[in-house]
Amino acid sequence: MSVEAPSPGTTGRSAAEIIQQINAKNAKIFAFILVIGFIIYHGMLHVRYGIDSCKWLLSDGRYKGDQEWQPYGCMMHQYTQLDTKRCLRYLAFLGKHNHIVFIGDSRIRQMYHEFLNNLNPQDGTTPSVHQERHSNLSYIDLKLRLRVELIWSPYVSRHMIDEFLKWKKQDEPPSVIIAGSGTWTIKESNASLRALEDFKVNLTHLVHAIDTLAVKKTRVLWTLQEPVNREKLHSSRSVITNNLIDQYNNAAREILQHSAAKIWASSRLVAEGNPEESPDGLHLGPLTLKHDTQILLNMYCNDHMNFNDGTCCSSAEPYTTLQVVTFSFLGVCLVIAIVMVVRRWLQQWRGTAPIRFTPLNNNSKIQASESDMYCLMTSLAKMGVIMAYFYLCDRTNFFMKENKYFSRLSFWLPFGYVFALGLFFTEDSRFTKVLHRDQTDEWKGWMQLVILIYHMTGASGILPIYMHIRVLVSAYLFLSGYGHFCYFWQRGDASLVRFFQVLFRLNFMTVTLCLCMNRPYQFYYFVPLVSFWYLMVYLVLVLPPQVTAASSESNPLQYLYLVLKFVGLFSVITILYMSEVFFEKVFVTRPWKALFVTTDDDIHEWWFRWKLDRYSISYGMVFALAFLLAQHYSLLDDNNHSNLFSPGIALSATLVSFIGLGSYTTFSFLCRNKLECNEIHSYTVFVPIISYVVLRNISGVLRTRYSSFFGWFGRISLELFISQYHIWLAADTHGVLVLVPGYPVFNVMVTSFIFICAAHEVHELTFAVMPYAVPSDWRLVLRNALLFLVVLVPIGIHDGMF
Repeated sequence: MSVEAPSPGTTGRSAAEIIQQINAKNAKIFAFILVIGFIIYHGMLHVRYGIDSCKWLLSDGRYKGDQEWQPYGCMMHQYTQLDTKRCLRYLAFLGKHNHIVFIGDSRIRQMYHEFLNNLNPQDGTTPSVHQERHSNLSYIDLKLRLRVELIWSPYVSRHMIDEFLKWKKQDEPPSVIIAGSGTWTIKESNASLRALEDFKVNLTHLVHAIDTLAVKKTRVLWTLQEPVNREKLHSSRSVITNNLIDQYNNAAREILQHSAAKIWASSRLVAEGNPEESPDGLHLGPLTLKHDTQILLNMYCNDHMNFNDGTCCSSAEPYTTLQVVTFSFLGVCLVIAIVMVVRRWLQQWRGTAPIRFTPLNNNSKIQASESDMYCLMTSLAKMGVIMAYFYLCDRTNFFMKENKYFSRLSFWLPFGYVFALGLFFTEDSRFTKVLHRDQTDEWKGWMQLVILIYHMTGASGILPIYMHIRVLVSAYLFLSGYGHFCYFWQRGDASLVRFFQVLFRLNFMTVTLCLCMNRPYQFYYFVPLVSFWYLMVYLVLVLPPQVTAASSESNPLQYLYLVLKFVGLFSVITILYMSEVFFEKVFVTRPWKALFVTTDDDIHEWWFRWKLDRYSISYGMVFALAFLLAQHYSLLDDNNHSNLFSPGIALSATLVSFIGLGSYTTFSFLCRNKLECNEIHSYTVFVPIISYVVLRNISGVLRTRYSSFFGWFGRISLELFISQYHIWLAADTHGVLVLVPGYPVFNVMVTSFIFICAAHEVHELTFAVMPYAVPSDWRLVLRNALLFLVVLVPIGIHDGMF
């Protein structure tokens, strides 16, 4: 029996059918299925292992980046001396007695000293290295209500048991007890197995005392013994083997797993990942001690300090009334949408339309009304589902989060991949104009992808990279000023409807996130920045006399009016910049104060963002005017595929543009700090931007080709920029979302896919909802704006947002 091979035509049709199914709609369905799958997967993890991130912090982790320790599934804040004292001072203010005890052998003694070094006491009470090594030590700070003790007890013996029994009887026992022992027992018993049995018996006697202390809110950490580096061990310690250490650790796990003690296993992993650092093969090196101290401080302080980059041992943020109201509204929309979708399916399945006893002329109106309601409800329902995913990712501990660690490879490798893909998907554009739609979408796309890589890899600490990212943000504002000016100049449309349409497109997602994620408007700094400068552009162009291409054609004096408007805009910006006090008085005035301050009522974040790009949008407007005038007076012609200028001028312009780009790059390497660079940035940023525009457009071949890959991302660049805060990054951009623990590269691929699909869907939902929020009638627009303020402001005042 023979099997007939498929014909080439059949194979080609099958491949074509598969390719046709690869589209945005199906990608988003697959992303939704992935999200449901990860919810189930992480739910099973929590059922099996619990949701306590302290357990993750103390049990597992790995080295990442430049020898930085990454706990399993949560983010670890790096406590400075100031942070540590601030934590202890706050706990003392709450009336808590900060009593921390280290009990054990010489490794535990090392931890004690490192913990005190982190405090950096200046009163001379730090134990001297000349003190007796095998003795109890104590440090007290009355201002912090802090007492740190070392109880020298190298064996799990009667002495250690008596100490625990003593604490058990105290009304106010220690807050934290860090215990550990094993290597001394191995050495002194000459690796006797009888000593191991005694270790187990004595450890069993500790269980009851540990459980009693747990009732009194004392946390007991049993530190597993770190491995030794046998190549460095002294001959007198040669009996201490890693095999015996593992036996002692297994015994501790077996006995204490059913007690209230927490097994501190990550300290062992920290030392195991860096064995060459040990000075003598037994004791811990400085990097290991540093990481151990940070783990302890994260366990002790995170839930009280609520650092954005410290999610280990930190409780989830409580929800507010505003969040409850917002999600309730979106939930009602979801229920209505489900009912409407089921009703349509049933009608299609029956093959009948609903019977309506209405006149024929009203039937079409009712059907249109139902269609509008269906579109609005399903759009809001989808938005609600997406917002629920945002909330689950970044306002709960359901999904895991990890710290960002910069390395040059992690930044430049994806950078190279992205641009290789962008160059691969190049095609001819149907436009020939300078900065045509395809080209500006491409520009926004590759800039956004670079910014995403910058945020993901934590490259903000590298000054030249930081300064070039600042140029990209300025370029967005430049394009905004250029685009809005060209639109108004050519069309003269400064209507209220157009104004609110632009503001809605810019702010729909951001305002929804503010309501759902309990973050101030200023948290999403780029949208307030773009919205504010759009308002400035609108006022400059709308204030009489209105100057357009048509009006200036009939009256050349209009150009003078436009120049005076530009002078006025630059003057106002400069006055605000020169007086920070005046700036604050302007922007902290009610009722718009809430738009410019952070959660702690601080205006300085807005001041920093505003002054950094205070001239960028004006540069775009001035460039647009110069370019449109050059077109009008036939100084350049971009209506064909040829070069903009003659060969001599083109060569000179190209050379000058390369010098402009090189000069800014040189400046970014030479300036000494961010403060100095930022002060100069606003005056020089137009140089690399104009240089890029010239290089991108001066050649007809380059001007009429574009990357469809970058262009696709450019069309959803705003949604990508805002979405990254919560469903790609984590903890308000301080960390990275982890859906696939243990596989960082694969995790980035999965989270990126879901993140891009969500951003694309929000982009489409924005345009679906806009006709209902901003109708074509200006009176209805004002009505909707008034309703929004009347409903939102009282709830915002109740929750402290305004």
